[in-house]
Amino acid sequence: MAIVIAGALSMPNTRTATPAQPVFGPRLIAGLTGVFIAAIMAGFNNRVPALSLPDIRGAHGLGADAASWLDTVYLVGEITVQPFAAWFAITLSLRRYQLVLISAATLLGLLLPFAQSLPSMLLLRGLQGAVAGGLIPTLMMAALRFLPFHIRLHGLALFAMTATLAPNLAVWLAGVWTDQLFDWRWVYWQIVPLGMFSLALCAWGLPQDPPRHERFGQGNWIGHICLVTGLALLAIVLSQGVRLGWFHSTLICSALAGGLIATFAGLLSEWHHPSPFIRLQLLSRRNLGLGFTLFVGLLVVLMSGALLPLNFLAQVQGYRPLQSSAVGLTIGLPQLVLGSLVALLLYQPWMDARKVFATGLLIVAIACWLGAQITSEWMWHQFVAVQALQAIGQPMAVVSLLFLATSVVQPMEGPFVSGLVNMLRAFGTALGSALVTQLILIQSHFHSDMLLDSMARAGAALGMHEDQLMTLSDAVTTQAVTLATADAYRALSVLALMLIPLTLCLTPVTPPSPPSRSPE
Repeated sequence: MAIVIAGALSMPNTRTATPAQPVFGPRLIAGLTGVFIAAIMAGFNNRVPALSLPDIRGAHGLGADAASWLDTVYLVGEITVQPFAAWFAITLSLRRYQLVLISAATLLGLLLPFAQSLPSMLLLRGLQGAVAGGLIPTLMMAALRFLPFHIRLHGLALFAMTATLAPNLAVWLAGVWTDQLFDWRWVYWQIVPLGMFSLALCAWGLPQDPPRHERFGQGNWIGHICLVTGLALLAIVLSQGVRLGWFHSTLICSALAGGLIATFAGLLSEWHHPSPFIRLQLLSRRNLGLGFTLFVGLLVVLMSGALLPLNFLAQVQGYRPLQSSAVGLTIGLPQLVLGSLVALLLYQPWMDARKVFATGLLIVAIACWLGAQITSEWMWHQFVAVQALQAIGQPMAVVSLLFLATSVVQPMEGPFVSGLVNMLRAFGTALGSALVTQLILIQSHFHSDMLLDSMARAGAALGMHEDQLMTLSDAVTTQAVTLATADAYRALSVLALMLIPLTLCLTPVTPPSPPSRSPE
């Protein structure tokens, strides 16, 4: 029997110490729209420059190794701020917090193209990551606080778009700026109009709560310093591990050891502190502890929709971002509708969110299995069916998981969960990218060695000279990448199927019903 759990989604809060609930109307809707645009803007800030990194490198004369740190410092800034963003938003007041961070993001986007040296670019890019890391968590926080309880799930559907819409739409944007306008500076300037629009909406629509500066004296700052240090070091490991050869690098080994020790110390301090930034005790609830484990696994699986096709088309077909944009848009654009449709489905009293979650994973697994049939002749057209299934399965899985997790959370606990969700989102995405990239690298080398060995034996039997065999090296590389991509699709398909039994172990939750209206 389903358990009705009074949480952030299942009933309105009437006995909390939080500021009075503002009237839900056009003004508040405008403010929430501004928060949503700011979160999507932060997602663009991450993906578009990463996809356009070759053009940025060329404009500044940077090598691949040096330029790779631009993505690393962004990840460091993002992942170290996200767990604490909601705490600072409450302490400073959400409206002030949003206005400061949106202004900072807009200013940094305006200044970055004028940075001439790598150190200045790294500094600005790291600050940009920190600002973006502070903007995304407030979307979930604002949705749980301001939306009427019977439509809050639609707010979570909007939050899910930061994982499903923004990364895929970014492929098209990167192509427009670098391949149509031929001006890499728009990779950074793109957020300026979005930032100004979001700033105006938040300034007008968000209510002004009184700041709670007394919380600064209550915070666990020792735990905060340990966690920031540990998460920063672990972010470096995930971002640079593939390039530096993981445990063959002294930097990676040192960063991993230091990161694990500092993170453990920070978490231990948070566990025992009376006023923590992260309330780890919440993870004892099945839908949070198990749900967040599933969330990380799901983010790894979602690499099948973004990383795999883009990597294949770039390496095998020589595609630029604009040529690959249809692959991203096939997933991204339907999210504008599908997220809310999934929310409507979950609101039905006869619907079990766990089954919707499991069905979403099954659809993604089928998409991966279809992708495993890839050949070296595949262009973007051949990926349409695979990506269409991804577009359906991803929101079913992500929105259902968010519903199941947040439904066991009391409204006053929302900020703690928001920080954890977003930290895991950044961590899971980085982990998935590192794992899938490493898998492709290993399998490419394996298939290349096997093909070269077979080719050498066949060449010897046919009496072919070494020069003749060398002319086939490009074909071997192409086939090796193709086979490695197929292996990665199969691995992610199996992972998606392995997650399905765990989804059925989550506690069932009865969806909230609309408020009853007395007859007039």
